Amino acid sequence: MNNVGIDISKYKHDCFIVTDFGEVLNEGFSFENNAKGFSMLLDELLKSDKENLRIGFESTGNYSINLKLFLEKNGYSFMEINPVLVKEHIKSQSLRRTTTDKLSAMAIANYLISKEYLPHLKSFYHTFSLKQLTRLRSDLVHQRSRYLVQLTNVLDCVFPEFKPFFDGKFSATALFILTNYPSPEKIANMNVKSFDILRRKSRGKFSMDKFVMLKHLAKNTVGMYTDFYGIQMDALLDIYYQIDCKLSEVDAEITKIITEINPPTLSIKGVGEVSAAVIVSEFGDFSRFPNPGKMLAFAGLEPGYFQSGIAEHNGRMVKHGSAHLRCAILNCCRALRLHNEVFAAYYLKKIGEGKEHGVAVSHMAKKLIRLIFTLETKGERFDPAKLR
Repeated sequence: MNNVGIDISKYKHDCFIVTDFGEVLNEGFSFENNAKGFSMLLDELLKSDKENLRIGFESTGNYSINLKLFLEKNGYSFMEINPVLVKEHIKSQSLRRTTTDKLSAMAIANYLISKEYLPHLKSFYHTFSLKQLTRLRSDLVHQRSRYLVQLTNVLDCVFPEFKPFFDGKFSATALFILTNYPSPEKIANMNVKSFDILRRKSRGKFSMDKFVMLKHLAKNTVGMYTDFYGIQMDALLDIYYQIDCKLSEVDAEITKIITEINPPTLSIKGVGEVSAAVIVSEFGDFSRFPNPGKMLAFAGLEPGYFQSGIAEHNGRMVKHGSAHLRCAILNCCRALRLHNEVFAAYYLKKIGEGKEHGVAVSHMAKKLIRLIFTLETKGERFDPAKLR
């Protein structure tokens, strides 16, 4: 078996090829991240049978995407390796601190010799699309939240009583008021026609009593409204609505793709389309994981463990791996408590055993991952009757 180690970088990649017996077939060469460079790599790969090749490189985000698509198009399997594992492997081989791209490629090739070859999913385009979209969605949500924080800072100066009146939240009604009546003076001068619009906007939740109370607070506010605050509010609200609109488009595309794939994870009651998309895309090929424990470790949800001499204790979650995946699983646990009877009973059982809320949720996460592992590896749909 020939082992191909590729060190990924932005503009060029380095390659090193060695057999299982340590015979060096190619002492290393560089190829550019373009069509000419990829053709050069392909010429080298064609010297060996596809079944006799193991190709590995570090997981480096978008720098390796074009290479992965190229290899898949030409029928080659490949294995992505955690950079931390490669670094530790290099340290275990030598005490020297010299590092070059060529040496990194050599280390990756040697790593393939000593470890089990776990090739990437053959067709990862849909999974890659979901991963990009769900991560974009996460970024948009964070950006939207950031602009709401800035809007809160402006309101603290202009109308500090406004946000507490809406229980500290920016509801659709609250944002509508700020968009159409940006100053306390305009809010204080709202009329019956304005109330009718707000009542319909809130689906009847914004009562006349609330309307009168808000006008009273606006009339007697201690805030100070000036033109530059108005410019700030207008800009922040405009950007917020733009992001919110794009977020809706991204959600629609995520829902479309995950519905087409229709993975078994989506059949779990309490796991929505977006959460299922994050879980499926971040885990990738479920066949890479021999047991649920590996999936738990991949998500960074396993507890730390320390043992030395007579000292021995468990620690908190290690929180390695994808933060997007970990967040999605924990968010699912909240939904499962409300919408899935089996998981709700399991949570109450752990609370009854004296577990704290956070610990009980972590047990739910473990149970959820065990369930996902079973469904995805066996290709089954969720059946609450079979869940214990």
